[in-house]
Amino acid sequence: MPEKVIHVASLNENKIKAVRKVFLSHKVKGIACKSGVREQPLDLDEIIEGAIIRARSVYNECEYSIGIEDGISRVRETISGYMNFCCCAIFDGEQIYIGLGPAFEYPPECIKRVLDEGITISQAFIPLTERPDIGYEEGIIGWLTHGKISRVDYTKHAVEMAKLQIDNKRLYS
Repeated sequence: MPEKVIHVASLNENKIKAVRKVFLSHKVKGIACKSGVREQPLDLDEIIEGAIIRARSVYNECEYSIGIEDGISRVRETISGYMNFCCCAIFDGEQIYIGLGPAFEYPPECIKRVLDEGITISQAFIPLTERPDIGYEEGIIGWLTHGKISRVDYTKHAVEMAKLQIDNKRLYS
C-alpha cells in the first residue's frame, strides 16, 4: 500500500504539527510557499483566498495538500472591531474543503497598529511580548491565554473542520 502523503503549504512547525494531529495515518511534509494575499490579511474573504492559494500551490504527488491562513476580519460589537480567524483549505486535486477555527479578538492597540502602520499582528505584538518569532513559537493565542491554548491546538480546530467534509463526503456531494 503506498504511503499517504499530505503537503502543508508552510514551514511553520505549528501548522505542520496541527495537521499531523488530525491526519494520524499520513506522512505530513511542510513546503514553503506564498499565500498570494497580503502578509496580514484584513478580511475573511482574503484569509480564505490565502488558504486556498496555498493548498493549490503545493498539490503534487500527494493525497491532500493543505493551506492554513490566519488574518483579521471586521466583527461588529467587538472592542477593536476585528477578530482573528484561522482558515484551513484542504485540496484533493479536484475539490477544496474549507474549515475555520474559533475566532478571538486581539487587544485594540495591536489592531490599531496593524491598520495604521500596515504591519503584521506579530509585529504589532513585539512591544508587548518582546518576541519577534512568537508566531513560530506558542503563538499569540498561547501568550494571550497564558499557555492554555497553543497555536498548534488553535490551528488544529480549523483543520478538523475542513476534514469533517472529507470524512462525510456523501453528505457534501
